[in-house]
Formats: sequence, structure tokens, C-alpha cells
Amino acid sequence: MSELSRRPDRSRLSRAGTAVVALAVASLGILLLSAPADAARPRKAPARADTAPQPTERLLGVAVPGAPTDLREYEDLGNALGRRPEQVTFYAAWATVPDFPAADAARIAAAGAVPELTWEPWDPAAGTTQPAYALDRIAAGAHDAYLKRWARQVRSYGAPLVIRMAHEMNGSWYPWAEGVNGNEAGDYRAAWRHVVKVFRAQRVTNVSWFWAPNVPFHGSVPLAGLYPGDDVVDRVGLDGYNWGTTQSWSSWQSAEQVFGPGLAEISAFTSRPFFIGEVGSAEQGGDKGAWLRDMWAWLDRTPAVRGLTWFHFDKEADWRIWSSPGSFEAFRAGYAAFR
Repeated sequence: MSELSRRPDRSRLSRAGTAVVALAVASLGILLLSAPADAARPRKAPARADTAPQPTERLLGVAVPGAPTDLREYEDLGNALGRRPEQVTFYAAWATVPDFPAADAARIAAAGAVPELTWEPWDPAAGTTQPAYALDRIAAGAHDAYLKRWARQVRSYGAPLVIRMAHEMNGSWYPWAEGVNGNEAGDYRAAWRHVVKVFRAQRVTNVSWFWAPNVPFHGSVPLAGLYPGDDVVDRVGLDGYNWGTTQSWSSWQSAEQVFGPGLAEISAFTSRPFFIGEVGSAEQGGDKGAWLRDMWAWLDRTPAVRGLTWFHFDKEADWRIWSSPGSFEAFRAGYAAFR
């Protein structure tokens, strides 16, 4: 695995209909221990009438096997933790999911969570070179019929929905990344703004737009040039993992080490609410229970981080909350106090 691929391969989670993962989303504010005092105080972002209301409490989301069609793992996990995670996400690729899956979103809402849709402009089976999904084509309106249909369906659904569109765009593993698939500087920003413009033209008011790059790494695209702008983004975040010693290039890293540099980079150009979009820890290379206790302590010292999503899968590593008794107990205790 190359240095540019230091994240889980989400494409294998895609299916012919919807590819699913679960995670939590919350409205967040950026606060860094390493930032200057004035930077550590989030500025109030302007409210808009074209976005769904933002949660005010700190929230947990999880990505779990089976969701969104089968929520038994989500329910079992919530019962074990003594508190159900408040948000669940699922994946949908533009090429394979022609209509907004309202029944899946409603199923999540009925379970007591807010659905988050990770919306991916590609065909998961076709690799990173997909001219049909080049960002300049999206910005030019080549997919407007699809976007308008989805916008009308989301509006009809009516309940709060978070859309995490074209995530981890600062890497090289998706066809919407800059420098991949013919995409040039500025194309990502233009494509994002066009999609939001289409939704607003259809009078969609129940969506919160979530911008979620990967944690920066050597060779990744700087984040400032990829940011679409506060007027079209409601939440910002980062995806990142403690890979431990599971890979030849990886080492044990605390949550603060994983996310701190990216948080500092983002805080330089926006004060939009921040949340950790994806996080997990391997068991190999250290004490996962201790890692989790440290993570909760870091979050406690950083109250402006309003939520996180845990990737509860046994995949590239055993990321699951209950991968060991020590991991589960540390997670359960920390989550109980996470408010």
C-alpha cells in the first residue's frame, strides 16, 4: 500500500444498490490545543435558511455492517454501550444508485438516528480514471438531470439529512481527487458549488452539506484550495485512523497526532463546525484501550469538537469497538461521559 493510500478502501463496501457504512455526524466547532487563543475560539458561522438545523449536543456515529438495510448490529452495539449512537451513514455511488434511497434514510431515522449519506460521483467498479465523472463535467452540468431528480426526492423525504459528498478529495484514490481523472486545480470547488446550487434551485432545505477530506499526509493536496466556501458548506471534518503496526508504513499514533495537523490547517481558512468524519484504531502496535482513553481525554480537553464517527468494521484491521474487552470498556466509559 502506498503512502497515498493510508485509509480504508471504501470501494469494497459498495454494492449494486447502495454501499453502506455507518457513522456519526454532528455539528462541530474547531478548537485546537496547539492553536493561538484567538484561533481556538470558533467564530459564529452565519445561519442560512437553506440548510437543516444543526445538532447542539456532542454526538457519536458509527459505521456498522449491515446498515442501512439491516440495523441489528447498530442496535446491538447501542444496547451494549448503554446509549445508541445518534447518527448513521450510508454510501451511494452516482453510477449505481439512480434515486435517493428514501426508505433507507427513513429506516435510520426510525431507529432514532440522523442519516448521513456519503455521496460518491463515480462507478465503484471502474477505478480512478472515469472521464464521465470528471469534475469539470459535473460543474458544467453534465449530470444535472440526475442531480435535479435527487434534489426533488430529498426534498420530498423532508427529514434532516447530512450529505457528505466526494470525501477524501485530497488523496489520489477517487476519481474526484485533484490531479486524478483529468481534474485540475479549482475543479473540485466548482463541482461542489454547482451541486449545491442545483439543490438550492429545487428548494431543498433539509440537507446539511459536509466537507470531509482525509487527514493530510506527505504529498496530499493542500486543503485550502479544495474548500468550496462557507456559503456552501455546513460542516467540515477529517477522516483518519491509528493504523498501528498493521502496515509497513504505519506506526502507533494518538488521536491528537492523527487529527491535530489537519485541524490546524482547516482552522486557518474556516470556522465551520468540525467533526471527525471517520476514525478507528487497530489493536496491533499498542494498547487500544489506552488509546481510546486518551482519545476521550483529548476530546474532553477540546469541547468544540462536536462529534466523531467510529468505523466499526473488521476490515483492513479490526477497527471494531469490541475488538477486545479492554477496547470495549474504554469506549463504553468514554462515550457515557461524551456530552
